[in-house]
Amino acid sequence: MAASCTNKKKKKRRKKESLEHKARRIGVALAVFFAVLAADELGLLASLFGTTGAVYASFALFLVPYAIAGHDVLQKAWGNIRHGKVFDENFLMTVATIGAFAMVLFPQTEPHMAEGAAVMLFYQVGEIFQAYAVGKSRKSIAAMMDIAPDFANVERDGGLAQVGPDEVAVGDVIVVKPGERVPIDGVILEGTTQLDTAALTGESVPRHAEAGDEVISGCINMTGVLRVRTTKPFGESTVSRILELVENASEKKARTENFITRFARVYTPAVTGAAALLAVGGGLLTGAWADWILRGLTFLVVSCPCALVISVPLSFFGGIGGASQIGVLVKGSNYLEALSEVDTVVFDKTGTLTNGTFDVVAVHPAGGVQNDELLELAAHAESFSDHPIAASVRRAYGAQVDQSRVSDAAEESGHGVCARIDGREVLVGNAKLMAAHGVEAPACDVVGTILHVATDGRYLGHVVIADTVKDDAAQTIGDLHAAGVRRCVMLTGDREEVAAAVTAQLGLDEYHAQLLPADKVERVEALLSGEEGHHKLAFVGDGINDAPVLTRADVGIAMGAMGSDAAIEAADVVLMDDKPSNIARAMRLARKTMGIVWQNIVFALAVKLVILVLAALGVANMWLAVFGDVGVAIIAILNAMRAMRV
Repeated sequence: MAASCTNKKKKKRRKKESLEHKARRIGVALAVFFAVLAADELGLLASLFGTTGAVYASFALFLVPYAIAGHDVLQKAWGNIRHGKVFDENFLMTVATIGAFAMVLFPQTEPHMAEGAAVMLFYQVGEIFQAYAVGKSRKSIAAMMDIAPDFANVERDGGLAQVGPDEVAVGDVIVVKPGERVPIDGVILEGTTQLDTAALTGESVPRHAEAGDEVISGCINMTGVLRVRTTKPFGESTVSRILELVENASEKKARTENFITRFARVYTPAVTGAAALLAVGGGLLTGAWADWILRGLTFLVVSCPCALVISVPLSFFGGIGGASQIGVLVKGSNYLEALSEVDTVVFDKTGTLTNGTFDVVAVHPAGGVQNDELLELAAHAESFSDHPIAASVRRAYGAQVDQSRVSDAAEESGHGVCARIDGREVLVGNAKLMAAHGVEAPACDVVGTILHVATDGRYLGHVVIADTVKDDAAQTIGDLHAAGVRRCVMLTGDREEVAAAVTAQLGLDEYHAQLLPADKVERVEALLSGEEGHHKLAFVGDGINDAPVLTRADVGIAMGAMGSDAAIEAADVVLMDDKPSNIARAMRLARKTMGIVWQNIVFALAVKLVILVLAALGVANMWLAVFGDVGVAIIAILNAMRAMRV
């Protein structure tokens, strides 16, 4: 195990040294090239060797930077030819540059050794620039890969044993010290701390965590020592799921990316044939072989599809990397492309637009009754219940519940609880419970679950409990509309009045309530049938029951921090911080990325087409061809790097 790790480190080190060596090598070649060019242009070679000798001297001298810079390109071209892979940029560069040097065989023409060496040199400069750009775009994803923990501290036999994360069983107690990453998902048993979740969610503000809270793997424990009981094996933990998503993202290519790959496969042999036809056909027709061979070589240099085959994948890669900076994982460039075309966004309600937890949203005491008194009686009456509604009442009360004050607590027909508190009969429940005991309960305009409270037949007031909307939910809908989304729709299994209230509060365009999981699929199918042209539909959900809809939608978006494994597996895009407002940010980034992709395609093809025509007409020289190839590629790479800026 240790040996394999050492080998991996050595491989990485060798790769880094080779890149550095290549940069130095090209730097030396450039210095030699400009020294030879200066000597040639200033007439030093002519004064030393004479006019005829200067041509052959420059031939020999320009071969030096050419060989230093291009020997690896020549080797790749030869190796590819031997394996039957002839037509690629290495082949084009080799033929064009050797051809430029071969023009020395035509004494009646101007020598073109400088251009031949320059084509190879600037091609290699472009390659280094590309490597730098790819490395830069990988940074955010590489940072994501660094979330993998190296070890876990497991409590065994009264001490701590440091083991591999995959050796920890579900239910084991691990200790996470300050500065260490949480290796496996779990629940905190002891300790209070601040968690740095930036690598997972893009959120810069640390999160407070204490006993009873869930923690996810990949976070950094910043302050206190934590004892955590693991709830998942390492292979199913958050960090493992993220790493798997990142590793697989490059395999799923967008339509545009696949088109460019297929285009280059046909384009390269086509332009090679056109260059040969231009040189041979022109030479046969006019007899001016040198002129037409030079036109063919110029045509060959400018036709190299480097700008397209480099910048288009780089743009998508940059877009995926940029999305990861804001805590959005896109599983492939095809989903990034689809996200840019979304004009309808369908939301699940619970856990997506709302927090998915019950909270007391209003306390309405009757005359002469205080809020604290009402909550105190309700909390004590519900003290023996595990129901989420009961838990929300106890949280709202805030103080310690003294169960010794409570006796004869019993649920009544699912309508509420009847208990004796300090010897008084207390009723907590719905209007039907009140009516059964002869207590008149007033109606309430606030949407939610109403818990009426009465004691010894006297009505004391009511508490309203509801699933609260997320802080950024309203902003999400506004941002999506501003980003060009035509419809924002909510699907929920909740009651009609609850769905209507949430829709009005958030500014949704429409809603459909009281739906079963199968009903949600039918609704999405109906909405999909209304999509026209290239427009797409995205569904956002977090539950197990959302997995079928996430799969059916054009783009499935899942909540990653607290979402179910099934939802995350089925989704195409995962929001690691569970903030729906990041959907609009990801959508804007996707549209920006696609804009950059098409800018590069149109710019590269337009410039190349113009220079190809000029080369065929004999107007463009080899220097213009160098710009048409390397210059356009560098400009396209610079433009592609904008996709990383979020």
